[in-house]
Amino acid sequence: MPSITQQGVGSVQKRLGSELMTLMMSASPGISAFPKHDGNLFEWAGTIEGPAGTIYDGLTFKISINFPSNYPYVPPAIKFDTPCYHPNVDITGGAICLDILQDKWSAVYSVQTILLSLQSLLGEPNNASPLNLEAANAWNKPDIFKAHLMRHYRAADA
Repeated sequence: MPSITQQGVGSVQKRLGSELMTLMMSASPGISAFPKHDGNLFEWAGTIEGPAGTIYDGLTFKISINFPSNYPYVPPAIKFDTPCYHPNVDITGGAICLDILQDKWSAVYSVQTILLSLQSLLGEPNNASPLNLEAANAWNKPDIFKAHLMRHYRAADA
């Protein structure tokens, strides 16, 4: 008989497999995520396209998603791999300040919910809770903000 830990991991893998299928069948434009390696559903790579009509329009960001063994009761750890100049993103490490990844997490949230929330956050930052104070201060100065954004974004492509 499998141990409780094995049963728990099995249920997490089943949940992640189901979420992967839902995401693959989804018609949500501008978001995607897949396991990084065959046989490991706990580490995913994702892509988020900047929302149309925002300062991030036309830009694509890569993210890493790491699921804990007690997912969905605990949120996944997510970070930007592509440097993202944003009030709620740490430019050096890619950490993200988003309430649903912290104290507002619920087991009903899915990978798709998270990706859509991140995409929305790009165009609508929470300047009351900045990780990048410089970006928060520059947000209302679009020309200055865009110059910083593109300087960091281009550095990722070099």
